[in-house]
Amino acid sequence: MKKLSVIFLFISLFGFAQIQKVEPAFWWKGMKNPELQILVYGKDISKYSVELSNNIQVKDLTKTENPNYVFITVNTDEINTSSFKINFKEKNKVRYSYNYELKNRKPGSADRNSFTSKDVLYLIMPDRFANGDESNDSQKNLTDKLNRNAPNGRHGGDLRGIINNLDYLKNLGATALWLTPANEDNEKQTSYHGYAQTDLYKIDGRYGTNEEYVELSRELQKRGMMLIQDYVTNHWGISHWLIQDLPTKDWIHQFADGEGKYGFKRSNYRTTSQFDTNVAEIDKKEALNGWFDTTMPDLNQSNPLVLKYLTQNAIWWIEYAELGGLRVDTYPYNDKVAMAKWAKAITDEYPKFNIVGEAWMYNPAHVSYWQKDSKIGEIDGYNSNLPSVMDFTLYTDLPAALKEEESWDKGMIKIYNSFGNDFLYPDINNILVFFENHDTERLNEIFNGDSHYYKMAMTLISTVRGIPQIYYGSEIGMRGEKSKGDADIRRDFPGGWKGDPQNAFNTATQTAEQKDFHDFTQKVLTWRKGKDVIHTGKTKHYMPKDKVYVYFRYNEPVGTSRELSKKNTTNEKVMVVINNNEKEQTFDLSRFAESLDGVSAGKDIISGKDFVVTSKNKLTVSGKSSLILELK
Repeated sequence: MKKLSVIFLFISLFGFAQIQKVEPAFWWKGMKNPELQILVYGKDISKYSVELSNNIQVKDLTKTENPNYVFITVNTDEINTSSFKINFKEKNKVRYSYNYELKNRKPGSADRNSFTSKDVLYLIMPDRFANGDESNDSQKNLTDKLNRNAPNGRHGGDLRGIINNLDYLKNLGATALWLTPANEDNEKQTSYHGYAQTDLYKIDGRYGTNEEYVELSRELQKRGMMLIQDYVTNHWGISHWLIQDLPTKDWIHQFADGEGKYGFKRSNYRTTSQFDTNVAEIDKKEALNGWFDTTMPDLNQSNPLVLKYLTQNAIWWIEYAELGGLRVDTYPYNDKVAMAKWAKAITDEYPKFNIVGEAWMYNPAHVSYWQKDSKIGEIDGYNSNLPSVMDFTLYTDLPAALKEEESWDKGMIKIYNSFGNDFLYPDINNILVFFENHDTERLNEIFNGDSHYYKMAMTLISTVRGIPQIYYGSEIGMRGEKSKGDADIRRDFPGGWKGDPQNAFNTATQTAEQKDFHDFTQKVLTWRKGKDVIHTGKTKHYMPKDKVYVYFRYNEPVGTSRELSKKNTTNEKVMVVINNNEKEQTFDLSRFAESLDGVSAGKDIISGKDFVVTSKNKLTVSGKSSLILELK
């Protein structure tokens, strides 16, 4: 009997050894799109016939030039069981089998809420935030080992470190957490940034586990917050198992005149070629099909198998990890027609779901092209279906405006002109506003750690239309110089590691300088949470004069006077003043009469001071400072 058991065990293990990968490993019942494509990978797997148990029909079976792959499509609406077997047969005998599970969806999953203009996104690079579990710092199966002394090495930050500090983030006023990619990145060096992913269904072991990622999402939800995943559709890491054994040659873009095994050619990065009516096709091809770097093969989203893989993977993470949104890296570098299908498939499945794309362009017409229902896109008949974009125009103009000497086209007028382009966006409240991120010079470096500039910038992104995004550590004055390398703008958060000489997560042990930055940020962001007039109100701004920029956020109640009286609803107005002068400024308010009609007073939410605010009065504001006045 013992001998037979050993033989049976050997046969079972051998039977499953042929199937090395199944992706997605499981799925859910009740999805709006019932079509599921299952990738099965194993040595010469395609030579076998495929049969599903329970009389389930294979809707489509795709075999490629690589015999190690089979793509099986089924209609999940036609499957009445919670699991079924995928059998690989030879001469009517089952050689290999996989038990495929269909889980029940969490109630209300399709109608999940996502991030909106009510939220504030806090951006973290997990490796550089906090080390909560030293046991996962290095992994046997992952090449890049812990080396905190190496600027571009792994420093040990992880999901547990983030979970341990969620109360700090909540108290700061953040409501959504955007992590740079947390999936496995098994490249040999500089893997900490995560943008060269090597397994799209697995959290990097140095960050933790898939289960800990779900735990992070649920801990955020307990605090009224949500998790935003950084998703990369344009490229993977060259060590990705699918790249190492390509299902089809055109899974990635390869150039006949390119270098190396995969025909590498670097992108020319000219993504205006996506809509340039005068573009030369060779320039467009090199922009879109060229690689970001030698270790980042460019994915071919126009290949239906690739597009389906990317679509299902994104939906899998949304469903599995209960995500509150996606941020998509390098959006204009993708095949735009395929990506419009990708975005639509996700938002069809989750109607309230928000996706923000990184369209790093400086012209607002170019940026607005990528937002869903853009009138700019109508010129060439394109609709991206992408709900949100990042306001790179404001990102560029804001630091320049605060730094430059005033002239006709320099200084504070740049901010005014930036908002003058709002008409280009079909959904102006659904754009991401920021003054720095993980790829840029830190604002506190630009202004040599002077908190006055930070406070003016924070005031602005917290009170204008759109969704504010802040970068970890800025709220305690962290600095970083891009010219010294990316690692300098991605420093470790003080207090995130045992033995750190100082802990900035604890407000009681923050330095005076850190507290100055932190308390201002906390006050503004906490106030912002309950202000619908900031979330969805209208904007009226006035041309800057003498380095002073003034704008109003206001709403208008809808309904009859009687209805409004019943609800005790009144117009709400907020007046924002930013003074970029070294000295205080006193100015006449008569210029703002159209916005001050019916207003008699204002309370500054920063200082708590009361002001007389009428069109007949004057207002004084300190040098290099701002006011956020709730008007009455």
